[in-house]
Amino acid sequence: MSTSLHRRQFIAATVTGVAALPAVAYGRVLGANETVRLGIMGMSRGKDLASNFAKTPHAEIATICDVDQKRLAGAATAVEKMIGKPPGTAGDFRKMLDDKSIDALVCAAPNFWHAPASILACAAGKHVYVEKPCSHTPQEGLWLVAAARKHDKKVQMGNQRRSYVVFKEAMTALREGIIGKVSLAKCWYGADRKSIGIGKPAEVPANLDYELWQGPVVRKPYQDNVVHYNWHWFWHWGNGELGNNGIHMLDLCRWGLGVTSPSLVTSSGGRYHFQDDQQTPDTHIVTFDFPSRQSIVWEGLSCVNVHPENNADAVFHGDKGTLVLRSGGYAVLDPKGKEIKKVPGPTGDVPHLTNFIQAVR
Repeated sequence: MSTSLHRRQFIAATVTGVAALPAVAYGRVLGANETVRLGIMGMSRGKDLASNFAKTPHAEIATICDVDQKRLAGAATAVEKMIGKPPGTAGDFRKMLDDKSIDALVCAAPNFWHAPASILACAAGKHVYVEKPCSHTPQEGLWLVAAARKHDKKVQMGNQRRSYVVFKEAMTALREGIIGKVSLAKCWYGADRKSIGIGKPAEVPANLDYELWQGPVVRKPYQDNVVHYNWHWFWHWGNGELGNNGIHMLDLCRWGLGVTSPSLVTSSGGRYHFQDDQQTPDTHIVTFDFPSRQSIVWEGLSCVNVHPENNADAVFHGDKGTLVLRSGGYAVLDPKGKEIKKVPGPTGDVPHLTNFIQAVR
């Protein structure tokens, strides 16, 4: 893949089968009892995923990858302790795609890499576990779906609450009318993030492959307050808090309401707490209205670490009561707010990762 390709050209070319990688590449044929060998891209969130995949039955961490050699070396040491042997390492994720012994790519790179890397992986014959959001833009998400179907590969996004067993029970209860007709779902995110300051042009660190880090996006000169995390707060690379953490709880709301695309979205807020380079809101309220006469409201407070509704993940209001999702479990309240049912449940990534591995096997 030429890194000079513009983003839309690159992704569209990959989906239609005319990118640099072949349209079909054959790896190992998995038997029912074999392990699934993983290549993990991005050693920030990827290191956490490695820790959890190491606990997941039939998963094997084969290779880890990062464009920052210092971070890659530190992650290799950490992963070796997890799995009892040194993992393979790569500075370029495409080396993992060329490795026929690797069955699946785990993409935990920045958001703008999620769809491109996942599409390339499908074209190379790999299954994909991709962190949220699955794409930087809606169109890229559609291209990723097309690539998964074209190459007949399993692609799972890291919305791990989908695999919480008690959350599944709660969703069934909503469908069966435990709180009647549900008209409103609400969710939140709160944090205590500090200012990212005013960035200055700087030399690219010797340990960082900044050209590959930028990948398919339009090139920007290096500045000292973007890599490795603050890219989240620039529209060019990230999706703000809504796409960073809000996506988890919004997914629960959509799941509970049984809705797809909204007919109207109203967004308000801004960067209020600091005067710095951040472009995305730190104070944000978004309302999604659906043709079914239902709504979702999301509130994001990046600089105020407050979680309303007693730290709830999501709340559903119906004409016969309220259902609250919290910490892997749920509670049901009557119309006057009295708790009439409470079901605790476990949390964590492993059930979701297990689902992915089982689907691949």
